[in-house]
Amino acid sequence: MSRLRVPGRRPWWRRTIATTGLLALVATALVGIGTAPAGAASWTPKPAPMTTPWTNQVPVDKPLPEYPRPQLTRPDWANLNGIWDFAVTGRDAGQPASFTDQIRVPFVAESALSGIQRKITENDRLWYKRTFTVPSDWNGRRVELNFGASDWQTTVWVNGTQVGAHKGGYDSFGFDITPRLNGGTNTVVVSVYDPTQTGGQAVGKQRINGVQPHDGGGIFYTAASGIWQTVWLEPVAAAHITRLDMTPNLGDSTLRVKVQGASASGRSARVTVSSGGTVVGTATGTVGSEISVPVPNAHLWTPEDPFLYDVKAELLDGSAVTDSAGGYTGMRSIAVAKVDGVLRPVLNGKFVFQTGTLDQGYWPDGIYTAPTDAALKSDLQAHKDLGFNMVRKHIKVEPQRWFYWADKLGLLVWQDMPAMDTGKSPGSAARTQWESEFHAIIDQHRSSPSLVMWVDQNEGWGQYDQARIANEVKAYDPSRLVNNMSGVNCCGSVDGGNGDVVDNHIYVGPGNTAPTATRAAVLGEFGGLGYKVPGHEWFPGGGFSYEDQPSVSALNNRFTGLLDSIRVGQLPAGLSASVYTEITDVENEANGLLTYDRQVVKVDTARVKAANQALIDASRNPAPPVTLPTGQYKSLRVTTPGYTDKYLRHQDALAFTSVVGAGSDAVLRYDATWKIVTGLGNSNCYSLESRNYPGEYLRHQNFRVRRDADDGSALFKADATWCAVAGNGGVRLSSANLPGSYLRHIDSEVWLATPGGTHAWDNPATFTEDTTWAVEAPWAP
Repeated sequence: MSRLRVPGRRPWWRRTIATTGLLALVATALVGIGTAPAGAASWTPKPAPMTTPWTNQVPVDKPLPEYPRPQLTRPDWANLNGIWDFAVTGRDAGQPASFTDQIRVPFVAESALSGIQRKITENDRLWYKRTFTVPSDWNGRRVELNFGASDWQTTVWVNGTQVGAHKGGYDSFGFDITPRLNGGTNTVVVSVYDPTQTGGQAVGKQRINGVQPHDGGGIFYTAASGIWQTVWLEPVAAAHITRLDMTPNLGDSTLRVKVQGASASGRSARVTVSSGGTVVGTATGTVGSEISVPVPNAHLWTPEDPFLYDVKAELLDGSAVTDSAGGYTGMRSIAVAKVDGVLRPVLNGKFVFQTGTLDQGYWPDGIYTAPTDAALKSDLQAHKDLGFNMVRKHIKVEPQRWFYWADKLGLLVWQDMPAMDTGKSPGSAARTQWESEFHAIIDQHRSSPSLVMWVDQNEGWGQYDQARIANEVKAYDPSRLVNNMSGVNCCGSVDGGNGDVVDNHIYVGPGNTAPTATRAAVLGEFGGLGYKVPGHEWFPGGGFSYEDQPSVSALNNRFTGLLDSIRVGQLPAGLSASVYTEITDVENEANGLLTYDRQVVKVDTARVKAANQALIDASRNPAPPVTLPTGQYKSLRVTTPGYTDKYLRHQDALAFTSVVGAGSDAVLRYDATWKIVTGLGNSNCYSLESRNYPGEYLRHQNFRVRRDADDGSALFKADATWCAVAGNGGVRLSSANLPGSYLRHIDSEVWLATPGGTHAWDNPATFTEDTTWAVEAPWAP
């Protein structure tokens, strides 16, 4: 466990990554273009329940100054983040006569960084107000008012006239406000209504709870109401580019681009791809149609080498350029394909195991909004430091700058669509809204090379029409994988039966997830190992996990043991990806590899990174399968140094190890001989039948290993089935129904032992040696 250093240092979250040339042009905005609200000078944030390394680095009136839309950049813009007048009224009230508070946008009203930090319910309506002036050099262009995201129903007025309204908590939106500008000081008023889980819309893990730390909450967290991403002004031409839809095509070395536009029907667009200022390809086509830009000898994007090209799109009127916008792309492909007879996800045509974590995206100071861009990047950098190559963004959609950092740092992203409330069947209006928002989210992030899979639904929360939705998402974005339901084995969820992967949730796991003829096998959630760090708990004493660990050492042993188990057991059996719960603690969840305040890394970074790298390497260079000779009698010899004259035997129905030699009596030699047969519970594995008690098999029961007669039950057959994995100088036998647990001798007794487990027989000393057996000629042929 390591503690992160605080301000004045250059830890891992401060490492700078060079941005693309286009982004460098728009790193900062015109700011301070409005009059500060009355009382803003005395505004202060509220005390955060926990302080992250960035809590005190948030500027009062210029938070999140970075350009918020890296995939459609322009040099002129004005950031409206900062102190706004604020009020809360009843849900059906009109605009209040006075705004008695101030809020720091874009932090939600429930957060400490907003300066409000109060509970918002379905009976409340939020009101925001500020002034701004439009720079004089924007004259002659249209002015758009943009919102990165606002949760949930947002209405906007400029100078007293409504300019637009939007429903949705996770997609960006904007309005052309040019007709309402007055040439001087303008006033914008924003109203937001957010009923959270009571309203039927997509909410993810938000629930209406008290904003101060408290006991309970489980896997659901504090709600996030109102504006939670950057608000900004931007001048555009009357005919302008609104979106770049970019899809790499490695088959013909092109980038397929659709330049979407407003008031640009029939116009031409020119797209240029460059690297380091050198043009590598350019092409011209019609706005809204696909333009194929050549990218010869493409430098492929991978997690190890996340190479990005710069992209520039220009809107043409004849030969004149009337609008231009910048972006970037990574040349990569994602698909599923047969690899050695097993269906696997392939990146750029090659299988690589995807090892990642569940990332909830919550902060103790900003709740839904990271305090700074460096903080937003930091969780992704933590994944890289720990050796992960993938992240599952869990039922929340982050700002586009988060995707930029995933693209830049090199992480494969599984993006969940935020779920509706659990245990409810959504009505027709809720379904229409949810699907509309899903499509908008796909459109806004479809050009990010890191994003490789859409996860439609999770554990049956608000589930409906799983198969239809998966088919529609695949048709809407055929360039990515689709997961119709993460956790098809859990919680009453219904598998649509389609999509590219079959996804199980197994705690602690890793369990068995088998591929099918049409879908690759992934482990969408596992782990949940808990360790509470004193002084770094959201509600001291209130934390929970799926399996508490008594010490840092135990946490390291158990976690790396799970990764090793996947490498030696589940990967060869067909598993292609795994998602560990989770990267950080969240409120009362203590399952994180980091604490909720991001001040402490609980695990040994180097050791976890090595375990992840070994897993990735094994997927690229798989070891040959381990096979045992079925139908033959064999004896299993201990390989632990100093005990290599001992063999596995049964005595009074229990399993032990004993010294066996040529002079041993016949009973001992028979007890130490086993017939290897096809696994009773899994034909890909094995069972060990007693030589002198035919019909009785070696099985585990309450962790103790024993010899018992087959009673015909499914449980017995599973308990008596062992899967062979490679060991150094022998074979390791993993339980078929408790994968990752092994046949182990300790103090002459034989147990089912788990790496990092808490029992005496899980002792880490010589664990690998004690679980490795040499298959020898039988003592009783």
